[in-house]
Amino acid sequence: MEKREKERAVVVSQEQIATDIYSLWLRADAAISAKAGQFISMYTNDSGKLLPRPISICEIDKENKQLRVVYRVTGEKTGTEQFSKLVAGDEIEILGPLGNGFPLKDKKAFLIGGGIGIPPMLELAKQLNVEKQIIVGYRDELFLTKELSENGTVYVATEDGSVGTKGNVLDAIKENELSADIIYACGPTPMLRALKAYAEENDIECYISMEEKMACGIGACLACVCKSKEKDHHTNVHNKRICKDGPVFLATEVDL
Repeated sequence: MEKREKERAVVVSQEQIATDIYSLWLRADAAISAKAGQFISMYTNDSGKLLPRPISICEIDKENKQLRVVYRVTGEKTGTEQFSKLVAGDEIEILGPLGNGFPLKDKKAFLIGGGIGIPPMLELAKQLNVEKQIIVGYRDELFLTKELSENGTVYVATEDGSVGTKGNVLDAIKENELSADIIYACGPTPMLRALKAYAEENDIECYISMEEKMACGIGACLACVCKSKEKDHHTNVHNKRICKDGPVFLATEVDL
């Protein structure tokens, strides 16, 4: 993979789209080579916070050199809380695009997102020219459903049953009697673990994007390893670095 350099991205626009959920458009050269499923590392202007925050790419506009990220503010005095104060014209240091992204295959697809794992499904839905069913799981408040519905058939699951199926994404698949030949998924580990088992039981190819706290974002610090079937060439143990080897893995390659 070519070496990435930090760059100063310019804020095009930002808006709050749900409770603690923000949508941020950036103008950056990183957009030129970005792929669905990759992420960028975003740096704060706070010298006390040296480590960047990895944020998945939600949309890519190569023509205008723009990227959209949709992220959750995780608390006061955090990097994400600082990002939420950015306005048009501000600059922010980023590194990217990072990671490997989703492989685009010509198969009937499930695109499955849970919580803040939903945003990367939007660019993937735009790029996949196949029959696709988009299954998204929320605790309660919805976001991005309008944009997703413009790029595929959307099925919603909510924990409280306020919208769509009461329960999780697998409950929505079963309730609507859906089927597919390939799964693309991003979300919390319990969801990915359940989808990995579902894919194995039904002999479906499955790619999962793993969310994990990352530090360097380039595979050097080993802070974001996961267990793998094969030995990692870097460490010679059964680990893979989510930021470098992933964040997208064939589900059968990793243990959850």
